[in-house]
Amino acid sequence: MLAAAGSAVGLGSIWKFPYVVGENGGGAFIILYIVCALVFGLPLVMNEFLIGKLSGRSAYGAFRALTNADCWQWLSWTFLLSVIVIMSFYFVVTGWCFYYIVEAASNTFAGMDATVLKNHFTTFEGNPLLMITYAIVAIVLTAAVLWFDVNKGIERLSKILMPILFFFLIVMAIHMVFMDGSAAGLRYLFEPDFSKITSKVVLEAMGLSFFTLSVGVGILITYGGYMPKDQNVTTTSVQMIVLVIIVSLLSGMIVFPAVFAYGFSPSEGPELTFVTLPAVFQHMFSPALTSVAFFGLMCVAALTSTISLMEVVIAFISEATSKTKRPLNRHQSAVVVALILVFTNTLIVLSMTGHADRLTVMGQDLFTSFNILSTNILIPVGALGTALFSGWFVPKARYQGSRVGSFLYLFVLRWLVPIAIFIIFLDSVNII
Repeated sequence: MLAAAGSAVGLGSIWKFPYVVGENGGGAFIILYIVCALVFGLPLVMNEFLIGKLSGRSAYGAFRALTNADCWQWLSWTFLLSVIVIMSFYFVVTGWCFYYIVEAASNTFAGMDATVLKNHFTTFEGNPLLMITYAIVAIVLTAAVLWFDVNKGIERLSKILMPILFFFLIVMAIHMVFMDGSAAGLRYLFEPDFSKITSKVVLEAMGLSFFTLSVGVGILITYGGYMPKDQNVTTTSVQMIVLVIIVSLLSGMIVFPAVFAYGFSPSEGPELTFVTLPAVFQHMFSPALTSVAFFGLMCVAALTSTISLMEVVIAFISEATSKTKRPLNRHQSAVVVALILVFTNTLIVLSMTGHADRLTVMGQDLFTSFNILSTNILIPVGALGTALFSGWFVPKARYQGSRVGSFLYLFVLRWLVPIAIFIIFLDSVNII
């Protein structure tokens, strides 16, 4: 469970959740996010765990194993595309974490006010060589962990460091609640303004809930394939979702009081966490040590997610090539994936920094475009596909003894999830 939670409780909860909340109006968006996580996320998490557990395969072979047909392989390839797109910008952000832990260890932030901290990040963001270097460091570290068996790599890391991260977030959240000027941030976070809810905001809430829960990309299917047969899917899913929601709210309670206390804008964007928290640390006990501890744990949270994402691709490649003339083992697959990601992350950085002006999509840099593509399109399509697959096409005898084959569970997968995603998509493209 901690390994799966490590996949979800990463940059999605600590980095992405605060800035997406800031861009979508605060409290009302959080209510939508929690509703989506519980109503849609829980059955989808259970479903993906169950697909992996019943098939004993990765996201590549699970659908064929359960139906003895190839017509659902398109969904496996959608997962592969989603994960590669996500990792193409996710490692850039993980590189930011590694850069900031080095800066914190050097006590670079000492004496910097809000304006200087924002300019400091802007300067770093404009240095493509530095950003590419730190992204490559993150890629190499992730591939090194996955060079070994997933249980030895991910679970060992998660069991030790996830509780430490959770405790540190609680301590920081308590500190922020009692900080001068925090009231405005807490009101923004917990007083809903429902006038700000639009169809775009609903789509963002659903996409963020799927993103933070690692739904729709094959991670949970792959992990389900590693589950012991006696592990309870329902209990594991509920525990994971509750932990993700709590960590996301704690992250919001840490960031938004700082945003309002130090004069930042809540719609600052992807850099929100990195420009606000160093300002807070300057007023805490041992600022340098606190900064190193937080960004160090943030690196751990990022790596637990990147490990999970890369594991999907490695398992996919290993299984897909297993019956070819030149099969690739885990070690070879890890090297191939790492090389691909070095290339894609380099393109992302060059697009972000303006060193490759043609690398844009509809006027937006690749970082923004890949972020939107994964959250609002690929992940919901993957979630929709798995819901339809299990709700309508998996023989119901497969669910016997699984303890999750209830009427309500199947109703949500068959009707509620597909209809909700379909309507939101139609509205987002102005068809209705």
